[in-house]
Amino acid sequence: AVAPSVVNIQVEKRAGTGSALPQIPGFPLPDMQPPLQRGEGSGFIYDNYGHIVTNNHVIDEADKIIVTFNNGMWARAEVVAADPQADLAVIKVTPPKGMEWRPLKLAEDNSLKVGHTVIAIGNPFGLQGTLTTGIVSAVGRTLPLGRQSSAVGGRFSIPRMVQTDAAINPGNSGGPLLNSQGRVIGINTAINAREGVNSGVGFAVPASLIRRVVPALIQQGHYAYPWLGISGRDVTPDIADAMKLADRAGALVAEVIKSSPAERAGLHGSDRTVTVRDDQLAVGGDVIIAIDGQPVR
Repeated sequence: AVAPSVVNIQVEKRAGTGSALPQIPGFPLPDMQPPLQRGEGSGFIYDNYGHIVTNNHVIDEADKIIVTFNNGMWARAEVVAADPQADLAVIKVTPPKGMEWRPLKLAEDNSLKVGHTVIAIGNPFGLQGTLTTGIVSAVGRTLPLGRQSSAVGGRFSIPRMVQTDAAINPGNSGGPLLNSQGRVIGINTAINAREGVNSGVGFAVPASLIRRVVPALIQQGHYAYPWLGISGRDVTPDIADAMKLADRAGALVAEVIKSSPAERAGLHGSDRTVTVRDDQLAVGGDVIIAIDGQPVR
């Protein structure tokens, strides 16, 4: 039922030459064009208006995008909008004539539990329509996958990522991670593997983030993120001892970005370091133990 809604995405873009040619008008010559780079990933049909959702890193800087459907039909696609922070992108095609167009539905937020069966469908190594299965290994993972920001000096971390042991490999990126009812619980995005192939630890952008970001990309062309303007770390036993904390949980504010909302609100970063077992620990900053009544552990 779901396979016809999962697509193969092939992209082409011009690679940089990397040459040290002098900056002379007329260079590079027509026969010195940068070589083509080709790549591919996955995506899924999002709505009845030709929109397809995938990862930003699948289509980033692409000059040409071809979408191939499960039945062998294909169409050229254009980028509607992309969000590198959540690694999400929306592309659009004109559905081929005679094709049955089936958008996928998103699963309800907070419906996942560790141990639930999950299914990944995508195009690992270009093998179109590959299905792999596994379980939810963990929920609530936070991964720093967004782009580095020169303005605020930090990298956006994607919250509430779904961790799974379903086999995810290069080419699966952008494809759906599904529950047993065929609803999208996430978009397969990253793997934790030194060799770059499946090691049983894969991560998917959660449906809750897709539900927020994708409609904004379609309607406004971007998603506006709230931000605090701090960097921090968990309160470890060593930090708790060094700061003589009564509440031994929370987030230690290590640094506050200048002119950020956090600075305007009066948060303070660490003001000294202590040495514990040859490690330098930043201490002395504010410790956030709750936000709007919700405990921070």
